[in-house]
Amino acid sequence: MNAMVDAARSWIGTPYLHQTSVKGAGCDCLGLLRGVWREVIGPEPVSVPPYSMDWSEPQGDERLWRAALAHLVVRPLDQPFAGDVLLFRMRDGAVAKHLGIQTRTGPQPAFVHAYNGHGVVECALSAPWARRMVARFAVPLEQE
Repeated sequence: MNAMVDAARSWIGTPYLHQTSVKGAGCDCLGLLRGVWREVIGPEPVSVPPYSMDWSEPQGDERLWRAALAHLVVRPLDQPFAGDVLLFRMRDGAVAKHLGIQTRTGPQPAFVHAYNGHGVVECALSAPWARRMVARFAVPLEQE
């Protein structure tokens, strides 16, 4: 059993709601990670300031990537583990602004994410999604 995977899957069906992190009521992709973090690790390491849906895209500011580097452990893209946090760039030249949690590796990889218009879903980590992935992280399971 993988605590990250189990927790992420328990959010499936939660509606998409920007800047929210409440299982069953609403979350966005960061809110999903925040909620899973609280369930698996404990209190969130920082308060998340308000953010727009564009994630500082007009300024080209990689805010989400910097935050991931500050609180997660970088892992090689080509070494997937269930429970990894995945960071995606939704289109070429844009900032990375979408997160998911890998739930399955191997020949049919999958991930859970909160997706606008769909809510929290588990879907195949298909070639189009894999091409958008720019970073992979592990959560720090032992807090100092």
